[in-house]
Amino acid sequence: MSINKIHLSEPVDGKESAYFKTEHLKSDLGARTIRGSAVTIVTQGLKFLIGMVGTVILARLLTPQDYGLIGMVAVIIGFVSIFKDLGLSSATIQRAEINSVQISTLFWVNIALSLAVMLVCFGIAPLISVFYHEPRLRLITAAYGFGFMLSGLTVQHEALLRRQMRFTALAVTEVTALCASVATAVGLALYGAGYWALVASQLSLGLVYLIGIWSLCRWRPGLPGRNSGVRSMLAFGRNLTGFAVINYFARNLDNLLIGKVWGSQQLGLYAKAYQLLLLPIDQINSPIGAVALPALSRLSDSPEKYRQAYLRIMEKVAILTMPGIALMIATSDWIVLIVLGPQWSEAAWIFALLGVAGLLQPIASTAGWLFISQNRTKDMFRWGCFASSIIVVAIVAGLRWGAVGVACSYSATFLVVIMPLLFWFVGRVGPVRTLDFYRTIAPAALAALSVLIEIFLGRRYLVIKNPIVGVTTSFFAASLTTLLVLMTLASGRRALWDFIRSAALLINRDK
Repeated sequence: MSINKIHLSEPVDGKESAYFKTEHLKSDLGARTIRGSAVTIVTQGLKFLIGMVGTVILARLLTPQDYGLIGMVAVIIGFVSIFKDLGLSSATIQRAEINSVQISTLFWVNIALSLAVMLVCFGIAPLISVFYHEPRLRLITAAYGFGFMLSGLTVQHEALLRRQMRFTALAVTEVTALCASVATAVGLALYGAGYWALVASQLSLGLVYLIGIWSLCRWRPGLPGRNSGVRSMLAFGRNLTGFAVINYFARNLDNLLIGKVWGSQQLGLYAKAYQLLLLPIDQINSPIGAVALPALSRLSDSPEKYRQAYLRIMEKVAILTMPGIALMIATSDWIVLIVLGPQWSEAAWIFALLGVAGLLQPIASTAGWLFISQNRTKDMFRWGCFASSIIVVAIVAGLRWGAVGVACSYSATFLVVIMPLLFWFVGRVGPVRTLDFYRTIAPAALAALSVLIEIFLGRRYLVIKNPIVGVTTSFFAASLTTLLVLMTLASGRRALWDFIRSAALLINRDK
């Protein structure tokens, strides 16, 4: 079946029950995973281009202070938003068998949670304003609160579509919603709306996505049922939410403290550098993760197939991200100048330092797939408590030197302490062992190191004044270096051959 021929509005058999059955996926799971990954990566590429165009335009229409105001609110709002889901979407995807009564019950739980989160936002808006000594934050926080009801309405419908691995349908909706969001932000910014352009952008994104998801998934919730068997799903989601809370606090404490101690200017520089770094990383990790979780969940009863599937996916994530992030570190000043403009030049050092942690951040994210697909959310919560404590210490230790100090302390701790402990903790239980991580990422890590050395030496001995020429030249040099390193290693050659076979399978299926 061609990707382009997949229907966007109906399940395979046109019946509501088709949204709950997954037996038909197992017969062609490998090919579905490859096609799903291809669709989501291409879609993410489109989203990256759209988002990058929006970022370039808005960075010139808005100021660091505008982004800083949104960053102050986003730290708190992002934390509160964790509770609108409670991990129930992942529970729907992971569970081997579900029924309409269970999903209806979870749907109404999500609605109640979203309503509660919206009311909490209204209540804490004055407190946020007082905390930062910034009156404008009151209305910004209240406006973000309205968006939670929109997103709460999509949780279970989106989970059902992901469970069925209908990634083309989801991709169309995501791209459409993003286009509407960017158009809204740019239009309002041109009219001088300032930071309100960013607020309106998020609200329009949620509204368009809601309309699209409900059009695609024709399942409609019934009344919640007692004794519907959702207790174990709620426990699954509770542990996942506990991890999300702890992890979010640790990962956003830097924004909170920088904004409090150093003000909106430093926070704007730090937040924008972090956002710019995550933008290309998310183009790979997010789409592959969206495909990997349902695929691994369907293989949880076959340990060796599960292990092989995960390592193949992680290997591709490492090869696609690590050399690219090394390139971004070595050309950070050029990238910031091209994308954000000269007024953001102070963000270049922050961008480069955060990139050190970014080298392994995509690999760390894949560990979450193992915890969730193996129903180990209790272990995931325990890990979150331990790792977050270390991260908090690192952030506080670097705070006295401002945003640059926080970026340096955080990245060093993540690379030297967090990642080795994560590999050990995840590998204690389950089909994937600790040594598997190191063996699988070794070729990509060597390629990334080679890229760093090559570009730093090149910049030392070659004078390139034009940033666009510099980044373009560095990109081709990094690509060639990565290919040569992989071809030199036996494991690298196997990885390249696996890429070719996957591409051939995808092409043959589309004929």
